[in-house]
Amino acid sequence: MNAAVAGRRPKPEVAPLGRMVAAQVRATLLFYWRNPAFFVFSLVLPVFFYAFFGLAFGQQRVARNITVSYLIMAQMGAYAVSSILVFNIGIGQANRRATGQDRLLRATPLPSWVALFADVAGGLALSLLSLLVLFVVAVAAGGVRLDLLEWGSLLLRLVLGSLPLLGLGLAIGYGASQNAAPALANLIYLPMSFASGMFIPIQTLPQFVRSIAHYLPTYHYTQLVLGQFNVSDEALWQSALWLVGWGIVLFAIAIRMYRLDQVRKFA
Repeated sequence: MNAAVAGRRPKPEVAPLGRMVAAQVRATLLFYWRNPAFFVFSLVLPVFFYAFFGLAFGQQRVARNITVSYLIMAQMGAYAVSSILVFNIGIGQANRRATGQDRLLRATPLPSWVALFADVAGGLALSLLSLLVLFVVAVAAGGVRLDLLEWGSLLLRLVLGSLPLLGLGLAIGYGASQNAAPALANLIYLPMSFASGMFIPIQTLPQFVRSIAHYLPTYHYTQLVLGQFNVSDEALWQSALWLVGWGIVLFAIAIRMYRLDQVRKFA
């Protein structure tokens, strides 16, 4: 009798998964909106670098209908997206771990992947906003002219090619402390970006740096984006293959860091 009654016991009420995801994404976007310091620099720095390099040297022609301004816009777009995924998501995750927000989420019915999905969605939304501002400045001041399909292709390359850097951000976020995460992110990401030709032409770098650059994810990300204008040093499939390989490695490290963090706190 007791077993029959227990079998008919109603399940605890839990919000539909779609509503939980939507609410968590909305909360993440509100956090960015109410803490402008998290996104102001993400918007300003790519435009600043573009104005500094793209407007000063942008009228030099590299191909028919393509000037340096186009290339610097693409490179600063890569910087805008990848830096948000590494710094905002990586350091943000380290801060949430330090303040115990992960423990609070663990005590709720919210699946752990929903919070992570919301962080990624918020980071990508911030990336798209940063790209929009950069594109507007490039069109208005840099003379960049692309048709709708070309803009779409460039945007797709910028977003999909950045996913391995998301793995890097998550690895830092789950593996480093609140104090160590900013230093570690700068120590890893900024040298990789400069060595990969994201800020300055790779041909101007020392030979030993160029030999290392070809093994870095930021190099292949930059080449993928520059391939939009047919000035890449490698074929599309080569860039994509390298980025897929790096994505597997970096996400594997991120998953390992996440599991170690969970064991330390909840085992």
